[in-house]
Order: sequence, then structure tokens, then C-alpha cells
Amino acid sequence: MKKSLIALAVLAASGAAMAQSSVTLYGIADAGVTYLNGGSNWSGVTSGNNKTSRLGFRGVEDLGGGLKANFVLEGGINLDTGDGKSGGATDNGFQFKRQSTVGLAGNFGEVRLGRELTAAYNATARYDVFGSVGLAQSRLWADGGVVDANANANANAKAVTTNQRISNAVTYVSPSFSGFKVGVNYGFGEVAGGNSKSGYMGAGLMYDNGPLSLGLGLERLKSGANSVATSDIDAWSLGGSYDFGVAKVLAGYRESKVDVAAGENKRLGYYVAATAPVGPGLVRASYNRYENKLAGFKEKADQFGLGYVYSLSKRTSVYGTYAYIKNKDGANLYTLGSSSQGSLKTNGSQQGVQVGITHAF
Repeated sequence: MKKSLIALAVLAASGAAMAQSSVTLYGIADAGVTYLNGGSNWSGVTSGNNKTSRLGFRGVEDLGGGLKANFVLEGGINLDTGDGKSGGATDNGFQFKRQSTVGLAGNFGEVRLGRELTAAYNATARYDVFGSVGLAQSRLWADGGVVDANANANANAKAVTTNQRISNAVTYVSPSFSGFKVGVNYGFGEVAGGNSKSGYMGAGLMYDNGPLSLGLGLERLKSGANSVATSDIDAWSLGGSYDFGVAKVLAGYRESKVDVAAGENKRLGYYVAATAPVGPGLVRASYNRYENKLAGFKEKADQFGLGYVYSLSKRTSVYGTYAYIKNKDGANLYTLGSSSQGSLKTNGSQQGVQVGITHAF
């Protein structure tokens, strides 16, 4: 009898410990067929058209007194090829490049260490109705390393904007105060002999109250050996949305610039968008305007997107997207796909469609 009581006590204690901590495996599998029409056409199976395909682990432990420890390890996957070159991964092997953080959370907010999306990106890119993926995504938040053929003679042509994610970062996210929330990142440049070189500083301010949502992002990426910037890059962004019930309207603006010997390189743009529930799905529409001033060249592009996501269940959906882009003033910076997926027409235009399946687990 005594041994039975001891065994029951051990089981009860282990059950309580399990209740205080948990680890979750999660992911998204998204793939579809893409067709691009331009100077040369392209078709094939592509991954992450509606949501980025990914595999991740997240865990939390209740430390008591309102304090919790947490971690997230998340990597991207290309379903079309089976490799892991996604989300910032540098080769085909699977890497936790989408997010790899450990942190503490409590009444004070949350502190995290590691690699993740910047607070500025989280504050304003959320108004892109296509979720920063697929043919119709807004390219205002494109990663650093943007190259324009007309500006290659300029040493800073490849560094006109910041990255979506930051490594070696300390992040703080505040609790919500009457709808307001602040996020701050500091990314160490980790350059020997130059503590401030290649460093990143950014902040995002969010306001969410009922149907109204607003966001503001501020960023600076310092030049140095461990960043894409050969001169300091400054960026700011602003976005918002209002949900009328029958439809939601959204808008955003982003500007980034870098000072160079010949003057200033600038990349800016804005978009307006709307979503509306139709049947068991969601209609999405957007217009983007891009304007660049690179190495003395002024370039513009207009982009239109229209899509529909049909929900088969809470975790599975099918989707279709159409996108059209037209570069102006001799620009050839913006395309709907990668350099290997067709090319622009002589008038600087390209259009494409995507249909596919998304499943979350």
C-alpha cells in the first residue's frame, strides 16, 4: 500500500511538471503551379505562394510568479525541391533561419535572444494582404541586396534597404497598453575592433483597437564587414487598416535611403489594398507603387494583384492569385519571379498566375 502511494505521488508530480512545460511541433506545407508571361515565359511548381512552407518547434515553461521561459526554432522548406534554402538559409540544407530565439516573458513583456523578424517589419508588413509571399506580394519590404542593372556602377547599388530578419539580436516586446505595443531590436554587428560597425537598431510601434490597426517602423543598419550596407541605411515605414466588417481596407508606405559620395540613393513606395470575405474564403486585392532613385537614375513601377483563398477547413485551403507589374522610365529592377523564372517584356511588364494548396499542422 505504501509503495502504491509513493508511485501515485511520483506520477502526480511528473504530471504537474508536464503541465507546466510543453514543446510543440508545427508547420505549413504550401505549394502550387506558377505561370509567368513576359519576355520569356516560365511555368513550374513553386513553394510558399500563399504562406511560406516551414517546420518549427516552440516550447514554453512556466517558472512561476507569472514568469515563463520560451524558445522558437523555425526553418523554411521548399516543397518543390525538398531543400531548405528558404527564409534566409545560405544553402540547401535545413536551417533555423526563419527564427531561432530563446527568451523570458512576464508582466514586463518579453525579452528574446537570437535571430527573428525585425520589430519594424512586424509592425508594418502585416498590412500586405498577400503576406509577403507569392507573385502579388508587396516588394516594399524586400531584403537588402537589391540590385538594379542601371545602378551597378555605384558601390551602394546593392545596399538600399534593410533585411526582414536580424541575427545576433536582443529583442524586447512590451505588453499591450490600451492597444499600444512596442518592439525594439538591437543586432550586434560582431565586427572585431568596431563594436558599432554592421550593427542594427530598429523599433516598431503597433496600435490595435477593435477595427482600427496602425503600425510604425524605424530602422538603421550600420555599414561594416558583416552587413550588406557600405554606408549607413535608414528606413521608416507606416501602415494601417480598418475593418468595416463587409471589407477591410489597408495601406502602407516605406522609404529607405543611403548616403553615397554622389548624393543619396533612395527606395520608396506605397500600396493600397482590400480584403473581403466571400463564401468560405477571402478575396484579396492590392496596388503597389515603387519609386527608386539610384545612382542618378529615377525609376518607377506599378504592380496589381488579385487573389482568392478558399478555406476547405481550419487548416487547409486552396488559392488562386493573379499579378501584373509594369516598370517605367527604363527600370528593370522589379519582376514577379526570380531571374531564372522568365524575364520582362521590352516594355518592362510581366504578368503571372498561381494556383495551389496550403495545409497547416
